[in-house]
Amino acid sequence: MLEIIIGGYCALVWLIFIKLKWFPWNIKTQVGAATGALALAATIIFTINVVTPSSSDVRVINYVSEIVPRVAGTVTRVAVEGNTLVKKGDVLLEIDSTPYRLRVKELEARLADAMASAKTLKQDLDSAKSNTQSAQAHLELMNKRLQEAQVLAKAGAGNQYDVEHFRTEVKKAESALTTAKSGEAKAQIRLDATIGPDQASVAQIKAQLESARYDLSSTIIRAPADGYAINVAVRPGNYLVSMPFKPALSFVEREQRILAFFDQNELRYIQPGDKAEIAFQVLPGQLVKAKVDSIVWANGQGQLMQSGQVPNAPLEMAPAPLAQKYAVKLVPVAAEGAAPAVLPMGARGGAAVYTEKLAPLHLLRMVMIRAQSLFNYLVLKLH
Repeated sequence: MLEIIIGGYCALVWLIFIKLKWFPWNIKTQVGAATGALALAATIIFTINVVTPSSSDVRVINYVSEIVPRVAGTVTRVAVEGNTLVKKGDVLLEIDSTPYRLRVKELEARLADAMASAKTLKQDLDSAKSNTQSAQAHLELMNKRLQEAQVLAKAGAGNQYDVEHFRTEVKKAESALTTAKSGEAKAQIRLDATIGPDQASVAQIKAQLESARYDLSSTIIRAPADGYAINVAVRPGNYLVSMPFKPALSFVEREQRILAFFDQNELRYIQPGDKAEIAFQVLPGQLVKAKVDSIVWANGQGQLMQSGQVPNAPLEMAPAPLAQKYAVKLVPVAAEGAAPAVLPMGARGGAAVYTEKLAPLHLLRMVMIRAQSLFNYLVLKLH
């Protein structure tokens, strides 16, 4: 399009100076015409780079999850083939569940025993209360016998031995009452030790059983999202461990991000919702319609790493680093009734964003991005 405008300008110069000869065609008018062509081209280029900026660095990014098992064990089944689309929740791998099933059964038996023991706590409390009442009654009886022995001894009808005997029996009865009350308090504490509706011992076994069942369910590894399993080298018989640096396989999510990187001074008029077109190298001759979702106003040059040192100023004689670009997140817009485009992970290309400024100049950028899409047909190598 720029060439068309310059061609039209040259035709206008030819018409005015050569054909109609309104002005003389001498060195002054020749220099003026050339200067005007350069000024026109510069004005157009600088203007469209602002009102409809372009990027030659567009990337398709997919999230990759490293599949690490929660539990260790021997692989019994690999349920997925590499580079095959699976849905969220589909089985990827299965680990031998025998030790985990046995652990669940063990805890189920312990839970039944703990629940049976919890049911006897009320009976234990009633028995402890009965013992306390019996000890209290025995203490009262011994106190009464002591008083009677003291009266008889004072009146000369009894001996001092009976007084000392019943005094000793009173002390024994007081000790027995104290022991009975302590047993009753312990029984009451065990009965009152609850977590929610369960006794503490029952709640503890239930928590262990829930953890064991979770470990058992973790022997089946499922897809975290829609996507593809990559580098599936694991095979039945391999032993997997729960270590983050020892993944079983890599899983590429189907959900994608498209980022276009722009120079910092190109973003002044870009707003969320602006239309965009993308020419990917993997889709020669085609354009992917998109819109601006957001601008990522951050890059690595603005980050200070956490450390115990005071940051140093740049060396005075060192060249300043080039300003890093900012990413603009683009969202593909499918035509009505058509499915959204699924692009290869890592696809590269160029993009043009059409702002709300000077819409007539958008036509120039539209021609350029379409030309770039056609150039993608060319395979520029000599071997």
